[in-house]
Amino acid sequence: MEKNLRNLLIAVAIPLLVGAAAGLLTRDSMEVFENLQQPPFAPPGILFPIVWTILYTLMGIASYLVYTSGKELEEVSGALTVYGVQLVVNFLWPIVFFRFGWYTFAFFWLILLWVLVLYTILLFYRISKPAAWLMVPYLVWLTYAAYLNLGIVLLN
Repeated sequence: MEKNLRNLLIAVAIPLLVGAAAGLLTRDSMEVFENLQQPPFAPPGILFPIVWTILYTLMGIASYLVYTSGKELEEVSGALTVYGVQLVVNFLWPIVFFRFGWYTFAFFWLILLWVLVLYTILLFYRISKPAAWLMVPYLVWLTYAAYLNLGIVLLN
């Protein structure tokens, strides 16, 4: 039981730390966001850290379910590798968008992230259906983020 709790906490901590590191590197991101022309239905900046904390937590739980699924090691390892790759791509997006201001490149980077997350969901689904479903809000949010990113490209 203690080992399972430790593994769960590690699995949740990994994406939270990725998000925190990206947040530290883009500390002024909400100021940048507020100063951009935004498309309709853009949320207030305060919503972003709340949503991302929830999404990172769900992602961590999903990865834990895959890790502890008892399925074939090769299949689990492959799924978690893709999950890790999407985490790296996720980490880099705010840097590309907020630090460098490469809004168009960031949009295409976000499309890459969306595809990687969809692929992760499909791989997770084969191993643990609940893990896959825990990743769906992330994909929905990325779809919304792509709309916002594209809107910023077109308006700025």
